Amino acid sequence: MTQSLTIIVPVYNEEDNLSRVEKELAQYLDNRDAKTEVLFVNDGSIDNSQDAIADICQRDKRFTYLSFVNNRGLSAALKAGFDHAESDLVGYIDSDLQTSPADFDLLLAEIGTFDLVTGVRSDRQDSFVKNMSSSIANGIRRAFTHDGMDDTGCPLKIIKTEYAKRIPMFKGLHRFLPAMILLQKGTIKQVPVRHFPRVAGEAKYHLWNRLFGPLADCFAYLWMKHKYINYEIADSSAKLRNRS
Repeated sequence: MTQSLTIIVPVYNEEDNLSRVEKELAQYLDNRDAKTEVLFVNDGSIDNSQDAIADICQRDKRFTYLSFVNNRGLSAALKAGFDHAESDLVGYIDSDLQTSPADFDLLLAEIGTFDLVTGVRSDRQDSFVKNMSSSIANGIRRAFTHDGMDDTGCPLKIIKTEYAKRIPMFKGLHRFLPAMILLQKGTIKQVPVRHFPRVAGEAKYHLWNRLFGPLADCFAYLWMKHKYINYEIADSSAKLRNRS
């Protein structure tokens, strides 16, 4: 059965990219058989991103948006998307379009068996410093989480919505989404996807928040993992009423 999908697009000061986002995502939606919509989450942009988002949503009702009062960060934007999604699946792609919406199909091909499927960027089109710092950060994170993922920062993911809604998000937790699915006894997989250079706008991450920030987040993750509540219902009175 083909499942409905909400594609979450966090936006922070990306006015120069949004026309490309509209074009490429609309083209992807045109080729989807199942109900699919795009949910922009404007993370307190201070440029003209919100005006551009509103215009897109006015032109095409398959696009909707949420707009924050202030900038709250990527984890908050994803949580808002998860909280408001009503579809079977949620997807995530960055508004810089360094990954392609067409590659969602590679992830969707695996999501029936798994609860989260993430892209892993093969042949990354970033600077040496950015690639090296990301590799080091991923190695540190794997040592803490043992999630086996090579590229949790890849901005292309599909998650079953029931799992996404149970993730107790905190600032920086977007780097730990596969690990959070594992805590729920879910299953995860990574799939190679294409990667492209940024053509407009500015990167939001630098050496500090790509390397040293994630190290601090690892300790927050370990604390949260120790406190995480996970349970399964063996039986309930509702089951008895249904049998009678």
